[in-house]
Amino acid sequence: MSQPNPLQLSPLQIRQQCRSGAFSRNTSGLAPGFVQANMAIIPAAYAADFLQFCHFNPKPCPLLGMAATPGAIDMPQLAANLDIRSDLPRYRLFRHGEFTEEVTDLGAVWRDDLVTFLIGCSFSFEEALLADGLEIRNITEQKNVPMYKTNIPCQSAGVFSSNMVVSMRPMQPAAAIRAIQICSRFPQVHGAPVHFGDPARIGIQNINQPDYGDAVSIKEGEVPVFWACGVTPQLAIAQAKLDFCISHAPGHMLITDLPNSKLAVL
Repeated sequence: MSQPNPLQLSPLQIRQQCRSGAFSRNTSGLAPGFVQANMAIIPAAYAADFLQFCHFNPKPCPLLGMAATPGAIDMPQLAANLDIRSDLPRYRLFRHGEFTEEVTDLGAVWRDDLVTFLIGCSFSFEEALLADGLEIRNITEQKNVPMYKTNIPCQSAGVFSSNMVVSMRPMQPAAAIRAIQICSRFPQVHGAPVHFGDPARIGIQNINQPDYGDAVSIKEGEVPVFWACGVTPQLAIAQAKLDFCISHAPGHMLITDLPNSKLAVL
């Protein structure tokens, strides 16, 4: 029997596909109309510091929600029948700040002291850009969006500190200006770009070698446009060298039941 087309599945159906192991690739372009979320799972002892880090840095860390109690695997206000241990395509495990492995299910490593945070993702505003006729190169080329570490500092909170990570989409200058106008309406999914033009101005030495994701083509006359990225809190968590933490694999988001339209600011 052939597998269903992921482009035609609802958010719940995609989560169920992840849970069964039938789906494990990146989620860019899936479930149009619904919010996708970055995820960070950390021990409860550090949850207050991390919550403050998100509040201090709303561009890269726009908080959509957090688990009600340590060990909770659901978040009913964002997704029905959610099991955070299995309903994302891929997860990354970190021990003492070092990436150790990538898995598709957390059942074997789950702990009762873990607290889940969900953070807004740029995949949500891509829909608004596409609806306005703007091309999203990583979708066109069927790649994971390129992401880069920068020299833009975040405000520290407790044990958490890092520079900002950004995602990049190349555009003609006029399209970049339009993207700024559109994305300003979506502050809970990173809002307007933080930079466009010369990558070196924000510490990126080679635009063709992203730190995360895949390189995309940049055509003549286009400029790279950079948005704050939800991989930023993952970097902050890694640098804090917690004994154990979990993130989504870059580009492999939780797809929620929350409509993108609910996040738009008129």
